[in-house]
Amino acid sequence: MLALRLTRVAHPAVQLRRLTVVAASTGTGFLLLCSLGHALGHPADPSAALLRLAWCAVPLAATAYLAVAVARSDPGTRPRGGLSALGLGPARLMAVSAATTALSCAFGALLALLLFLWLRGDLPGPPFPFDGAPHTVLAARKRLPVPGTLLLLATVPAVASAAVAAALRPREPKTPPARAAGTARGTADDDREPHADGNGTAGGSGTAEGNRTAGGSEAVDGRPAAAPVADDDPGRPLPPDRSPTGLPWGIAVLAAGLTVETYAGGTGDAARTVLPGGLTAGSAPVLAGWLLTAVGLALAGPGLTHLCGRLLQAVRPGAVRLLAGRVLMAEAGRIGSPLGVLCAVASAAFAMIALHGRASGRFGPLTALGALLVAGCAVAALVTAAVEARQLRGGTTAALRRLGAPATVLRSAAALRSAALLALFAPLTWAIATLAALPLTR
Repeated sequence: MLALRLTRVAHPAVQLRRLTVVAASTGTGFLLLCSLGHALGHPADPSAALLRLAWCAVPLAATAYLAVAVARSDPGTRPRGGLSALGLGPARLMAVSAATTALSCAFGALLALLLFLWLRGDLPGPPFPFDGAPHTVLAARKRLPVPGTLLLLATVPAVASAAVAAALRPREPKTPPARAAGTARGTADDDREPHADGNGTAGGSGTAEGNRTAGGSEAVDGRPAAAPVADDDPGRPLPPDRSPTGLPWGIAVLAAGLTVETYAGGTGDAARTVLPGGLTAGSAPVLAGWLLTAVGLALAGPGLTHLCGRLLQAVRPGAVRLLAGRVLMAEAGRIGSPLGVLCAVASAAFAMIALHGRASGRFGPLTALGALLVAGCAVAALVTAAVEARQLRGGTTAALRRLGAPATVLRSAAALRSAALLALFAPLTWAIATLAALPLTR
């Protein structure tokens, strides 16, 4: 009931983001039902039906990724002070986010079922405009198995809500090093002998240092101790002087993926795997290499964004370059991963287009729907992260305007950030797409 009320009273922008999740779940559910229809229409070829169902994992993963991005940006489920006393702690808010995601995806799955039944001719209404297509693709003359249909439709809400619950799970805060040092010094002071005047440091009242360490409210050198933070949250803005830790892992996984693709593309005796649109890959390890490449780009995205912001501030920067670079470094953990995912999707699309130029088959409507769904989810996730980052830095922007910063400076900094990201990720996308398609075009 709480998830329904939060859904009903949400801001129109939040509702629009949830509608993108509904649209993505509708497309994914329709693709799953089409794979079921192909299996019913071609009972003598179960391997082709299983391959179609396996390819539905790509739009399913894209839908879950978009659901996680929308759930992170939902202001109604963010932890606030005092909510724990009302029973709305981090765990309860995580459950509310998962339930809201499940409701959105269930509504999209229902729309997919209605569309599928209408195209089959099972619902009253105008006939399907393409003759013969429902009989070959949707198995219009076959009876749908109810358990299998419900299982496929329940897959999208289950996977998306599980991904949201895993991404928004409560994390144990980690104590910063400064506070840990202050606590250790306070413990050492507690073990000292009292002074002759009776003002010892055992209770933390004899010296200023003892006062700081006894209550734990200040660290060493008189500086306030930072509050415990959850360092494992990938969406939390990082301090500008701290780079993300995923760049070495991302580069390693990316190199491993390209190596697997090159090695598998050079083996001519491997089993060939059919790709969507009638394309063929040299072997199944090539597809595994593509997957590793995509994961590597997603992991390296925050680090590359942070590096881009650092390069903007190099060599005596002015006010605009300094502001643009510091914002990029601070928001690398929030927008870097969606940028990496979009880079991976764009490189895969470029490689597919390059392979399609050498293939004789054509992209069918279901292949085009799947590609559009994956690309749309990647773009929507990036836009959601960018809008959320803009809202979170609204206080900083307002402070700069109160200090007299011209609006042209803010706009120039935003344009410079976009140009710097485009200059870094566009050549990277082209290079990775070329390397990914090279083993398959030889």
